Order: sequence, then C-alpha cells, then structure tokens
Amino acid sequence: MRFILFASIILFTIHTVDACTGISMSAADGSYIQARTIEWGANSLNSEYVVVPRNFTQTSFTPSGINGLTFKSKFGYVGLSVTQKEIIAEGINEVGLSAGLFYFPHYGSYQDYDPKLNSITISDIQLVAWMLSQFKTVDEVKTAIHEVRIVSVNPIEDKSATAIHWRVGDVDGNQIVIEIEHGIVNIYDNIIGVLTNSPSFPWQLTNLNNYVNLYAGNTDAKTLDNLILKPFGAGSGFLGMPGDVTPPSRFVRAFFYKSTAPISKTFFAAIKQCFTILNNFDIPIGIEFPSNMIPDLPSATQWTSVIDLTNREIYYKTFYNNTIRKISLKDIDFEKVSYQSHPLDKDLVQPVQEIKITQ
Repeated sequence: MRFILFASIILFTIHTVDACTGISMSAADGSYIQARTIEWGANSLNSEYVVVPRNFTQTSFTPSGINGLTFKSKFGYVGLSVTQKEIIAEGINEVGLSAGLFYFPHYGSYQDYDPKLNSITISDIQLVAWMLSQFKTVDEVKTAIHEVRIVSVNPIEDKSATAIHWRVGDVDGNQIVIEIEHGIVNIYDNIIGVLTNSPSFPWQLTNLNNYVNLYAGNTDAKTLDNLILKPFGAGSGFLGMPGDVTPPSRFVRAFFYKSTAPISKTFFAAIKQCFTILNNFDIPIGIEFPSNMIPDLPSATQWTSVIDLTNREIYYKTFYNNTIRKISLKDIDFEKVSYQSHPLDKDLVQPVQEIKITQ
C-alpha cells in the first residue's frame, strides 16, 4: 500500500501542470456555489467520486507509513479523488462544508516530519478528507487547523516543489485560503472567491493592481494626431488582460470574469454560469509539451466541478465526457450508506446526440 501511495504521489506531483483554477459565486436566491478545474497533462488521474459515511475511520499516511492521525467521520461527505480514493481533491459534506486542494509549488513549505508526533500528524493530500469529515463551518476549521501537524509524504527531496494550499467554504458563504509557509499556517479570508496556484494568495491580490485599467464594456474612440483610433470589436475594455495559463494570469482572468458576471437568479443558473466561466480555463494538451512528447489525452483539464453548498449537490464534467452529471447528498443516508468509490466516467467516450431530420 505504501509503495502504491508513493508511486501515485511521484506521478501526480512531478508531471502535474499545476494549473487548477477556482471561483465561487452567489445567486439571488441565496445559494452559494464553489467551482474549480483540475489539470494534469501527463496521464489520466483515474479520478473517482468517493462516498464516505458517518463514523468511518481513517488513518493518515506519513513518510514512515499509515500511522498518522486517526479520525472518525462526524459528517458524511462526497469527494472527487485523484490517483487513488484516499486523495480527495474536492468535496462537500452533508452539512455544507466544502474543501479542495490546489497545488502551491515552490512557495508552500511545511514543518519537518517528526515521528514522535504521528498521533497529530496528517498528510497534506488527506487534509481535505479530514476537514470534510470533522467540521461544519469555516470558523471551526480555522481553530482546528492549528491542532494538527501537516506534512508531505512525498519522497522527493524538494518537498516545496509539490506543496499544496487549500480552499474551504461553508454554507453561509464564508471562504478561506490556507497556506503553510516556513512551517507557519496562514489563513486568509477569501473575499473575492478566486484561487489558482503560486505565488501566495496575498501576492495574487496585490498583482490585481497591475490591471486596474481593465473594465467591462468597450473603449471609446479617441483622436490622436488627427488620427481616429477606435476598437476593432466588443470587449475592448479587457484589452491587455493576460491570456496565458500561468497561475497569476489565470487568477487575473478568473477575477475579472467572475466579478463582471451578472448575479444569477437561481442556484442552477449560477451553476451553469460557473461552468461557462471555467470553460475559459480548459488547457489544450499540446501547449505544454514538445510535439514528440504530447500525451494521448483529450485535454490537460481533466475535470471541472461545481458544488452547490446550499443545496448539497456536486456537478461535474470530464475531459472524456462533457455531459454534466450530478450527485445529490440529500439523497444519501450517511448513517447507512457504505464507503464506496466509482470512476467519474464509466466509459471514456463523449456521448453525441444525433438529430434526425425528417424528410
């Protein structure tokens, strides 16, 4: 088991493209939504949806084995995993707490592993599962996060290259970002509801000032030296917004797309709007590899999830199948359901609905 875990981590962290993008939105009916993409350009993550009942006991991995913090689920939850079912990348519990991990390479750095503290030690890749199983609100997470010791189980020497930070939100619309730098846990209130990867969250907020000139709408025509200058088409107010896939550029785009979007009337309209916005962050598979090394994948964006915290629903689509699917936690009896996991895609094919033309 430990060998499988380390092999999965090596594969996940060395070849990842570090390109997750997260947004959140509220609807006029009071619903609160958190959405994100997850990218990996090397191979399929073999993601599954995992159903975890109440009173389910888990023990965290550590660098020396499966001997870390043991925790029993106070709340049942559903999560979307990567590489193996223990690594929950995004999920929601039955009382409306949602959490997800985002890569934070070269900026995050945890405390050193101390085997004498295994009883309070949890791996970074299992922190989402711990939070979903234990807590109802963001405030509870803020308090409890200082009671555990978060470590990397990655066997590579430069563990900062594979560090993680986390987004946590609750049903009341509160959202935080958790980042660990030089062993110190930093918690930031995420008032804009956007997250990507490195650098740190405060840096990303400061960087938005570089784009203070951007605005929704069109630029007015101007006359300079007797020459009339006018925009070529719609959207010229966003001219100069970065279009590459680096984390700072995606953060800027996500912020402006989200902040200029109209407030949806209903929860489902907000869910559809989140999918529409995040479609702009799909990464074509060919841009990150030399032409002779391009993996046989449909996209580097493996899946997109939209979670309705208010109505306790997970929506997702994948790079194999863009059909939106839904899991409703209200339909699950977490006292009776068994622990289980299932592939996000039963068949690795995009369904096509043929339209017959009558003669």
